[in-house]
Amino acid sequence: MAGSAEVNPKVSPEVSPEVSYVLKRLRPTMPAFDALKQESRLEGYWMLVRLADGWASGRNKFLKRGEALYGAWHGRELAGVCGLNIDPYFEGRDHGRVRHLFVSVRHRRTGLGRMLVETVVERARHHFAVLNTRAPQEAFGFYERLGFQRVAGEDFVTHRMIFGKGG
Repeated sequence: MAGSAEVNPKVSPEVSPEVSYVLKRLRPTMPAFDALKQESRLEGYWMLVRLADGWASGRNKFLKRGEALYGAWHGRELAGVCGLNIDPYFEGRDHGRVRHLFVSVRHRRTGLGRMLVETVVERARHHFAVLNTRAPQEAFGFYERLGFQRVAGEDFVTHRMIFGKGG
């Protein structure tokens, strides 16, 4: 795994203490990722297909300043993913973007999505002034509970978190 120094075992507060996840930098080229990608496709979500395509083509390997792609492991199972990119829809490099958040159905409602996004937020506040996302309607409440503000009138942003001067 690239960046394996960023390994953080975390225990979800919403589940029993035995359920823990290890968050670490991810390369989406392994069978565990393929299984999660297939699950997302069967649910009608294409974000992990786009992630894999961007990685394979070299368009997006999460290697620019501040960027990272995280995987959450439950034992040998990849339970979820979430990335952070420089926002491609804005000029400059001061806007970050939450990318490709997906949690396996077996691990939803455990706090894992929150852990993944909070990990991205913490990294983003050191590199960006603003963090954007474009969330589906059913995820609006999730992002708002995490402190994102709803944005109206922008084509590629539904929610934004502003870190203020100096991050």
